[in-house]
Amino acid sequence: MSLFENQAPRPLADKLRPKTLEEVVGQQHLLSAEAPLGRMLSQRRLVSLVLWGPPGCGKTTIARLLAEATDLAFEPLSAVFSGVADLRKVFERARQRRTAGQGTLLFVDEIHRFNRAQQDGFLPYVEDGTVVLVGATTENPSFELNAALLSRCQVLVLKRLDHDALGELVRRAEAELGRPLPLTEAAREALLALADGDGRYLLNLVEELAALPPEPQRDPAGLAEIVQRRMPLYDKSQEAHYNLISALHKSLRGSDTDAALYWLARMLAGGEDPNYIARRLVRFAVEDIGLADPNALPQAIAAWQAYERLGSPEGELAIAQCAIYLGTAPKSNAAYRAFSDARRSAKETGSLSPPLHILNAPTQLMRGLGYGAGYAYDHDAEEGFSGQNYFPDDLPRQSFYRPVERGFEREIAKRLDYWARLRSRRQEETAERDAGTET
Repeated sequence: MSLFENQAPRPLADKLRPKTLEEVVGQQHLLSAEAPLGRMLSQRRLVSLVLWGPPGCGKTTIARLLAEATDLAFEPLSAVFSGVADLRKVFERARQRRTAGQGTLLFVDEIHRFNRAQQDGFLPYVEDGTVVLVGATTENPSFELNAALLSRCQVLVLKRLDHDALGELVRRAEAELGRPLPLTEAAREALLALADGDGRYLLNLVEELAALPPEPQRDPAGLAEIVQRRMPLYDKSQEAHYNLISALHKSLRGSDTDAALYWLARMLAGGEDPNYIARRLVRFAVEDIGLADPNALPQAIAAWQAYERLGSPEGELAIAQCAIYLGTAPKSNAAYRAFSDARRSAKETGSLSPPLHILNAPTQLMRGLGYGAGYAYDHDAEEGFSGQNYFPDDLPRQSFYRPVERGFEREIAKRLDYWARLRSRRQEETAERDAGTET
């Protein structure tokens, strides 16, 4: 480092970058003595790793400190700015170091941005020990990284920085600055909330606030005037998309309407397409409510149509109202399970013909073969129910739909029980009649 470079201004986040692993905050589940990285370092060994976590949680810092703790040369690359030529240069330098007795830690930031062929290029160098690969990613490795590469790496999950970890960063920043931030206690809490678990973003906010005069102290409203609210971490095409819709769906299934509204708000704040959410609510209405509340499906479709007509933001209220309705409705997956069971049975017995008595006979030949013979028209039967068999002759009667004792399905269960008793009675009458005929 030159004299002039040493005197150049440095961002606060860079000044406060931990110099030892003990200074890293919020990741003790990986760094403590009994944690995975702690055990590796105690044995002075390091395997190839994938560090998976949200922005600003310390992935790059941990990789650099791991190299120092194990006496490995640190080679950083960004998958955004690097290509095959850069990788070849790194591998060549690593090979030369290896002949001199030193290993290399190759750190690849945003490793998921390398394509499959580029990821395959790491394999021989990882396998023969030329480099210890440490990749960092904000995306789910199981979706974004080759299975072959994943099988050679240990995936470690870093956590978003919690309230205590963020508070410690603010205290370190104030010690570095030599003065407290001009914030009330409530504004300090609001500052930590604004960071949303991102330590780097927090320190950037702190640096902006440090330029203010010490008086007056800003309250939360004053803080909001100074700093711009961070957009929530949400990628509509990646894991957050699936995680949040899963959270919304399961909150509704669990009849936790307040939690469902929270996840709905999170998705909308992150820029999710409200049409996608509306479609999922329609699915929920038929999958998890069904006939326990027959009005759930019309409500969901009406909310979708209302959004299509009103657009954002007004139409989002219709979606929220639908979420409230679905969350408070009685739940049943009986229809969903019944159809699944029926499809499975149909797949197993798909070649069986319907019984002849329920087939139409438009020709003389078909009538001569017995098509339609003995069919009982239910409207002419006592109580409007003939009790005939409608399953294939070679398939015993099946029971797919089993309504729950909740909501409207309680009434449906009574109807089914009533028809079952009538069917049994009709079968007994038929058996007695047939026995009398034989006599």
